[in-house]
Amino acid sequence: MRLVSAVLVSLLVAAPAWGQSRPRLAPPAAPADARTILRSLEEAFTAVADRVTPAVVNVSSVPNRAAGGGEEGERFREFFGEDLYERYFRRRPREDARASGSGVIVDPKGYILTNNHVIENARDITVRLSDSRKLPAKLVGRDPKTDLAVLKVDAPGPLPAAEMGDSDALRVGQWAIAIGNPFGLDRTVTVGIVSATARNRVGLTTYENFIQTDASINPGNSGGPLLNLDGRVIGINTAIVASGQGIGFSIPINEAKMVMSQLIARGRVVRGWLGVVIQDVTDELSSSFGVAERQGVLIADVMRGSPAETAGVRPGDVVVEFGGAPVREVPDLQRRAAGVSPGQTVPLKVVRDGKPLAVTVLVGEMPAEEPTAVAAQPEAERFGLQVEPLAPDAAARLGLPSGGLLVTDVAPASPADRAGLRRADVVLEINRRPVADPVALGRALSRLKPGDSALFYVHRPGAGGNQYVVLQRPEQP
Repeated sequence: MRLVSAVLVSLLVAAPAWGQSRPRLAPPAAPADARTILRSLEEAFTAVADRVTPAVVNVSSVPNRAAGGGEEGERFREFFGEDLYERYFRRRPREDARASGSGVIVDPKGYILTNNHVIENARDITVRLSDSRKLPAKLVGRDPKTDLAVLKVDAPGPLPAAEMGDSDALRVGQWAIAIGNPFGLDRTVTVGIVSATARNRVGLTTYENFIQTDASINPGNSGGPLLNLDGRVIGINTAIVASGQGIGFSIPINEAKMVMSQLIARGRVVRGWLGVVIQDVTDELSSSFGVAERQGVLIADVMRGSPAETAGVRPGDVVVEFGGAPVREVPDLQRRAAGVSPGQTVPLKVVRDGKPLAVTVLVGEMPAEEPTAVAAQPEAERFGLQVEPLAPDAAARLGLPSGGLLVTDVAPASPADRAGLRRADVVLEINRRPVADPVALGRALSRLKPGDSALFYVHRPGAGGNQYVVLQRPEQP
């Protein structure tokens, strides 16, 4: 009893008087070194934002008009057939192209990296700089297989450019900073980490080797840069997982640099080609072909006349090494074969009937599977003309012995419109020379001086044959 009384007395003595507030416990002070680290990290983020934000641009585009229904649509269906009509005249730009996206200036001369899907099927492209200037952009080239595009703007002086880093040196867990224009909110900065590297089988592009990040990426961020803590570009943001949070994908900058250099040099990307149909070696297949699961890539078919057939590769072979390095899955072989310059020889190790076999392949050039925008295309656009190479099946459908350039759009009141060119015309010749390549058309048009004209020989489906039209370059450019 005495013990209890003593405890009560001590509590009463220690307790504050009624009406007095109890003293608040101050949070424990962070150690000085911890505050220094946090402050340094904060300074690093702000330094990156200050340094790179001026190089981030807003990219907006006006989509091409597509032939709709009505008499025109029915006429196109009649002469091209439903499949070719859908291919050439019913395509719609993706949502990002109808709205806007982002881009990053990577050269003071005005070269800009962005996503292909931001400018896909665009007629006019406008870039808004960080100082609010709006400049028309030329499409230097695009590569749908990696979802990359290069634009060019002309400015009176050098433009602020971001420095490109080395994406091959990335490690999971490194800081990642994204800058872009999500939902039209210009130059938004978000921070996260590199969640993974070499992500493939995402289903976005033909060649996938994505950086995965949890830095917030939203619609409108497409084409903007992913940066490291030094402010160097390590990726081009391209997509998010709509059903998830904190899962975004960026194209590694080393891949973007390779694509960009080719687009600037030749307007297209040249890739190596083996001419094989391939599939993964599953557990069910591995025992049948004498290899372990995920050891190699199975050749399902070999195209006639392809480099692989010439080298003696057969269906049923399992490629376990390419160029001296192990091959484990389909995306691995796809990327590495595409990265070889055509004309080079590459050693392959295959397993045939359970036995290793050495094969040497002379790599060819990958055939174009679809029309690719090239540097010459903007030259035709200055005349209000959009063209694409006419596929062989389309030429056969129209009864043409060879290909040509299909007119997919004519801008109203443009020189092409005044010349009488129409959508679905096929340009066969320019100045009495056959033309089946947008590059050749662009060169011919670029040689025209103000007031000069070019003679077009065109095929017009349903008009009873071919005809000549004269396209004139305006006196005032």
